[in-house]
Amino acid sequence: MSRDATNLAVTVSGVAILAVVVGVIWFGIGAAEAPPAASGAPIRAAQVDAGIRVHISGAVVAPGVVELPSDSIVADAVGAAGGATHDADLTSINLAAALRAGERIVILTVGVSGELMGARAETGIDLNTASASELESLPGVGPVLAERIVAYRTDRGPFRTVEDLLDVPGIGEAKLALMRDAISRP
Repeated sequence: MSRDATNLAVTVSGVAILAVVVGVIWFGIGAAEAPPAASGAPIRAAQVDAGIRVHISGAVVAPGVVELPSDSIVADAVGAAGGATHDADLTSINLAAALRAGERIVILTVGVSGELMGARAETGIDLNTASASELESLPGVGPVLAERIVAYRTDRGPFRTVEDLLDVPGIGEAKLALMRDAISRP
């Protein structure tokens, strides 16, 4: 084979290899593909946090209903409402309290009590954050029952209503009636 024929063969081979490499890069041949669904199993979209809506009023810039991620706290709702006004009494509310869908939050003005603004006073025990020793301050609750309440909350998640206490062993309608007024929120 002559030198010119050898050079031509090497050039053609090089161009062909280059074309294959460019084709692989250009068309994504060999790119990872989604694995096929298991036979008969439906493909499900990942769950998206639908969020919650709460009503915030009182001493905030833009009172109203705000939508927040489900793991939000009161401070997030205040921020979503444009922040607190200059006369807001932020010491009258727990800014770190977890929010629940449909909840109403009232930010009081300095010198105005909750009763004057029509707000529910938050002076009782929060079932979802209280320690066992704090739960013992509830009427009819001793150390054993307080531990059962904490265990229930740990195993099943936060209380959604005060009536959920009826699922805790040792709490019936009569005991719940004794405790109800001392509970600020489930």
